[in-house]
This record gives sequence, C-alpha cells and structure tokens, in this order.
Amino acid sequence: MPGGGGEAGEPNRLRDRQPEREERRKGGIRIGPYGYDAGKKVTGKKRHILVDTLGLLLHAIVHPADIQDRDGGVLLLSTLFGTYPFLVKLFADAGYQGTKFADAVAKHLPHLAIEIVKRSDQAKGFVVLPMRWVVERTLAWLNRCRRLAKDFENLTDNALAFLRLDLYPPYDAKALQSLIDFPDRL
Repeated sequence: MPGGGGEAGEPNRLRDRQPEREERRKGGIRIGPYGYDAGKKVTGKKRHILVDTLGLLLHAIVHPADIQDRDGGVLLLSTLFGTYPFLVKLFADAGYQGTKFADAVAKHLPHLAIEIVKRSDQAKGFVVLPMRWVVERTLAWLNRCRRLAKDFENLTDNALAFLRLDLYPPYDAKALQSLIDFPDRL
C-alpha cells in the first residue's frame, strides 16, 4: 500500500517528526567560544556580574564556561579601568577565595578590600547568606528574561548586550525627554 507504513494502513508519522531537543541542540554554527564547566557539568557560557548593594548592575562580562570563577572574577575586575573609584569592599562567594584571586585584585585595584562570604558547613538546603543574596536576586532578575534563561546566543557579545539590556530599567518617553532636557539630573 503506498504511503502506508504502520499496521492497518496507518501512515508512519514517526519519520516526519523532528528530533528531540536534546539531540538537535542549537541551530547554526557556534561562532563564539564555548566551554565546558566540569563542576556544574554544563557547556556554554558563564556570566560574571558586579552589582552594587541594591543589586543594580555595575559591570558584567560573558566568557566560555571552561574559565574558572576566580579567573573570571579577575577578568571582570581587570576590565573596570578605574570606572568605579568609589568601590571600597568586594563581597564574593567561596569560588573566588585563594591567593591567586587576592593577588590579582591587589594588582588591579589595590584600594579594594575582599570579603569572602562562606556557607556554613552545618547548613542544609537554602540558607540566606549576608550580601550574597543581593547577587543571587540580580541573577534571578536575569533569568526572568526568556532570552537569558537559556544559552541561545552564538556570540558572547550578543549575550552581554542582552544581559545589559535586560537589567537596565525601561524608561518611558517623558522620563527620557527630561534627561535630555536636564542632563545635570544624571
């Protein structure tokens, strides 16, 4: 029977189905650098962000996942170029501890004090850590954006652009016009 492929003359629809998402991955070629984080067992990119005490974005970088956290933190702080001279203290999680990170921060930003916020050994499940929750909240804000929830971008520059676009507040036309008319309010 032509076109038949199943039992009782049913067409074989399985050959027309698209492969599962896990098998087909991203469409197109990977243009930007990609990496594998063995600790989290994921491929893709990592985001390092520098936020103020309110959780607002000061600086961010996106790089392949095979770069360790402390090396990515050094890369983040070395690209500041004196943009924020008022920074006094840096709160970081345990992934940034060690002499390599501390020496690199002392080289690039000698006036900056580092405080490593460690998780207690007795803690089970989720525990709110001092000052660490600010960064976690900002990362949660990022994951609200559908485009940033997964690694859809082929270029790290595009991923960084969408990260910045998502975290900057949307201004209405009247607010933008007032900023244009009165730039001293910035």
